[in-house]
Formats: sequence, structure tokens, C-alpha cells
Amino acid sequence: MANSLILAAAAAAAANKSLLAAPFPCYSLSPYPSCPRLHSHSFLPKPSVHVNAQYSLTSLHGRLSPVPALDSDVPHPLNQGPSVKVKNDNSKRFEEWDFWTAKFSGGANFPFLLLQMPQIILNANNLMSGNKTALWAVPWLGMLTGLLGNLSLLSYFAKKRETEAIVVQTLGVISIYIVIAQLAMAEAMPLPYFVVTSVVVAAGLVLNFLNYFGMLNTGIWRFWEDFITVCGLSALPQVMWSTFVPYIPNSILPGAMSFVAAVAAVIMARTGKLSEKGVKFVGAISGWTATLLFMWMPVSQMWTNFLNPDNIKGLSAFSMLLAMIGNGLMIPRALFIRDFMWFTGATWAALFYGYGNILCMYYFNSISGKFLLAATAGLVSWIGMALWRDTVVYGYSSPLRSLKELVFGS
Repeated sequence: MANSLILAAAAAAAANKSLLAAPFPCYSLSPYPSCPRLHSHSFLPKPSVHVNAQYSLTSLHGRLSPVPALDSDVPHPLNQGPSVKVKNDNSKRFEEWDFWTAKFSGGANFPFLLLQMPQIILNANNLMSGNKTALWAVPWLGMLTGLLGNLSLLSYFAKKRETEAIVVQTLGVISIYIVIAQLAMAEAMPLPYFVVTSVVVAAGLVLNFLNYFGMLNTGIWRFWEDFITVCGLSALPQVMWSTFVPYIPNSILPGAMSFVAAVAAVIMARTGKLSEKGVKFVGAISGWTATLLFMWMPVSQMWTNFLNPDNIKGLSAFSMLLAMIGNGLMIPRALFIRDFMWFTGATWAALFYGYGNILCMYYFNSISGKFLLAATAGLVSWIGMALWRDTVVYGYSSPLRSLKELVFGS
């Protein structure tokens, strides 16, 4: 989805020349979302253009069924709904595009890694020089929100056995945690919050990887899912509300109300008080709240830019370009396997976080028109290519059918 969406924070003082810190998205839902070529439980070979056409159609037959919004959370898409039928003369194209979309999504790790390292190195240099004040420019609460989003998406992809997406989200969790640890060392983050965060991160990584390898008790995994569902649903309204403070009263009421609602929903789902559709909805909450958290980040950033135009000077055009590229690389794969949540998060992040901030920088004369033109041409061409190629490999006459399947299922 990764997670692939990135939260930018303004630099502290010009003298410190601090870069923006940005939680790494997902997809990055992202907003989010990189997928493996085949599920590990399928026991099928990796896609290859040399695979026999008849066999390849069998191996990909049910896996690439459209995933309706509420079914995005289902662990094994192989068992979902009617299968997608691919014409025999399109089988080679289908296999090739399956292979390349997996490569693209795996390649998203590179721009995301480049995006995080400068901030981590800068923080380390400031700490070693005793300049702890510079790190106070990085909002630890925003970083914590991004960390929670990455953990939720890591659980989403671990349950679906999406190997390359797991790598993207794990890299996001680790990179954000390193920044949070640096903030704690600079006393910019309260120690008790850091300790709790450390326990949650360690538990989350261990549980997700145990579950991925089939070594985790079902009851423990359900408890973890309930935990991230409650945390995500509590954080989302609170983050959205806090964005507009002081124009609205500072209050924890949105988060508190959401917490109560989330706990009630989880209890009802686990005690059989909800319908099958209701249980499915509760199961999808954690992934969707993570995606929506990432989707809110560019809104928050643009609101900050609107209120404080000088903050634009703290934004790195190269960082925003990397954010756009990283999320854009995951769009073809999310579209190809019909994962609506992942497609939503990745597309939103590419358009509104990466490209949206590039537009803001151009408006405030921080970048040249040539830079904006190149970014625009690249993004439009990439999305257009993804839609066109998906239409061709599925044998459709219009990309609208691909998008319809993506949103509504088959």
C-alpha cells in the first residue's frame, strides 16, 4: 500500500540546516502498499516468461482475482471468488507483467532507503556534536503515528504472505524506530513513551515474522490484530483533529471516543455479536486505518505549508521526488493483483505527498519549472503506462474495466 507515505516535519533553525524527518510509508494505504510474485503457500514456481502457457494460467488462475475493499484483509487470495480468465494468447504478456510488477515493487526499497538515511545521519552528527536542540524540530508524535502505520501494514502483508511488501514495511519500521531512538537520546521524546514504543516494536516484529513462517499460535495473533486495530482506530481521529489545533480546541476527546468504539467493536466481533460482514469489516479496520493515517500525512503537511510558507524552505525537493518514485513503483503491482487498499495508499502518496509537495515548492519558488515539468511528465507517464499495460495483459478494451474490478471486484 509501502508502505511504500511520509510525514515531513519542518527544520528547526536555519543555522542547524536540519533536513525534514519523514516517516516512511508503504506502501509503502501504501496508502497505501510490494508484493511477491507468488504466495509461499502456493507451492508454485516464480513467474517466468519461459513457463508453459497452460501451466502459467493455472498457477495464476485464482490468485489474481479482484480483491473487494472489505476482503483486502483476507490472508489467502487464492481462495477468493471467481477466478480471472486470461486469454491464451495473452498468457506470455501476463507472465511478463507479473514478473516486472513484482520487480518494480521490490525496487521501491531503494528510494525509501535513500529517503531515510540523510535524516538519520544528520541526527547522529547533531547528537555527537552535542547539538540536541536540532532534534526537537522533529515531531516525535508524528513519527510515532507513522511507526504505528507501518506496523499495521506489516501485519496486513505478513498475514497475506506478501514477501516483498513485508521487506518494505520492515524497513519502514526499523528506519522510523532509529529516528525515534535518536529523539529519545536527545530528550525530545519522553523516556516512558520510548520504552513502551520499544516494547511494541520488538513484539510486533517478532509476532509478524513468527506468523509469516507459520510458527505463531492463532490466539496470540488474534490478540495482536485486535491491539493494532484499537491503536490505529484511536490514533486516526486524534491525528486528524490535532492537525487543525489551535483553530479548534485542543482535545483528546476524538481519540478517547474512537478508543471506546474500537474496543467495543473488537469485543463484539470476538464474541459473535456481529454478522459475518461486520466481522469482516472489523478485520479490515487495522489495514485501512493505517492507510488512512498515511493518506492524512500529506493533508497535514500541506496545511502546515499553508499556515507557515517559510517551512517550505525546510523541505527537500529530492526527498519529495524519492517519495513520489517509491510509492509510484508500487502502483502497477497493486493494480495488477487488484488490491484496492494498497492501490489507494500508494497512489495517494505518490500524487498528494510526493507530487503535491513538489507543486507547493514550485508555487513558493523553491524549485524551477523544469523540475516540476520533469516530475509531472514522469508521474503521468508511469501511471498511464501501468493502466495501459494492465489493460493489455488482461485482454480488456479499456483501463476503466481494470479500475472497476479494482474497486468493486469481479
